[in-house]
Amino acid sequence: MTKKTISGLALSVALISGAQAADVEVMHWWTSGGEAKALGELKQSLAKQGVGWKDTPVAGGGGSNAMTVLRARVLSGQSPTAVQMLGFDIQDWGDQGVVANLNQVAKQEGWDKVVPSALQQFSKYQGKWISVPVNVHSTNWVWGNKAVLDKIGVGVPKNWNDLILAMKKAKKAGYVALAHGGQAWQDATVFDGVVLATGGVDFYRKALIELDPTALSSDTMKRVFDRMAQLRGFVDKNYPGRDWNLASAMVIKGKAAFQMMGDWAKGEFLSAGKQPGKDFVCFRTPGSQGAITFNADQFTMFKVDKAHQQAQQQMAKAVLSLEFQIIFNKVKGSVPARTDISGERFDDCGKKAIADLKEAVNKNSLVGSLAHGHAAPAAIKSAFYDVITAHFNGEFSSEEAVKALVSSVKNAS
Repeated sequence: MTKKTISGLALSVALISGAQAADVEVMHWWTSGGEAKALGELKQSLAKQGVGWKDTPVAGGGGSNAMTVLRARVLSGQSPTAVQMLGFDIQDWGDQGVVANLNQVAKQEGWDKVVPSALQQFSKYQGKWISVPVNVHSTNWVWGNKAVLDKIGVGVPKNWNDLILAMKKAKKAGYVALAHGGQAWQDATVFDGVVLATGGVDFYRKALIELDPTALSSDTMKRVFDRMAQLRGFVDKNYPGRDWNLASAMVIKGKAAFQMMGDWAKGEFLSAGKQPGKDFVCFRTPGSQGAITFNADQFTMFKVDKAHQQAQQQMAKAVLSLEFQIIFNKVKGSVPARTDISGERFDDCGKKAIADLKEAVNKNSLVGSLAHGHAAPAAIKSAFYDVITAHFNGEFSSEEAVKALVSSVKNAS
């Protein structure tokens, strides 16, 4: 997709968003029960304001299928009102000149004051608000089955050595120590937390965001891969290709002690009727407390004709409204994309996540997740994926992985 192609075809026609002036058409991939329920709250909120909703779900591919459909729609001059989008994809569409300018509503609602600047880097394009963040997910979480941990006599690990010792005890007792799915994005999700825990937030920035060759080739990066190799020793033999929610189920059912996964995993525990503190524990990858690797779902707004602009602005306001942010994120497992919401109405893990987010914002330690497209563009992310997964599967030693990473990132840049 090139700017010339998009602008030549899409900007020459009037973009439409629905059949009626008070409609919004929303393209998304939230098709699971909990996500659909949360999205229903937004539909109801808009309905009360006289705004109709045309639902355009595109399941599968973690959003890649939706982006394929979107390209065809924009090329034919049939842009939706809003599209669920992540990270660098938002900036790519901003570069095409087909997105809406939300600066007026952003100023009215005071978004600059409540949305963390790390999210604004993706929500804005050249100083213009083009996208509305729905939530903040973070990836450097570990989830544990409390009954299993009690049985093997371990508490919440305070450091890396504690975590490894706990996993050794779990494995010795006959449990799967680390529930994991052998998929590239899952390997990279674990990698997010391990990099942050091993080198700290400054190293994470240099290596994964700035792509500094010295950081990528450092002894610290070798220690990261050494720790990934440690973790590889605690997964079960059936891990290849396992979906993340099935790994979560292993912890929920007491077959496994831990899972290292983003906070969407909490939704699985809650759906199973489990309670934080009673049935499961949540904690940051040991060594990473005080910092967060994040990704954020957003609704990117596309240019619509004048008749639909008011409905689009009403939707934008509703997405970042206090009530919707609370209701949606309680179901989704994430936390609100604004820092002026307390944890009062959230469960224990939600309270911790909100407090952690505020701490990270204050410390400037909120950094984009490599695994989920918020640290580096897609080509570079894929280069990381290839090396991380090859190493995790035993194809590289840690030393070889470091060399391969430097070379792969250089070639993808």
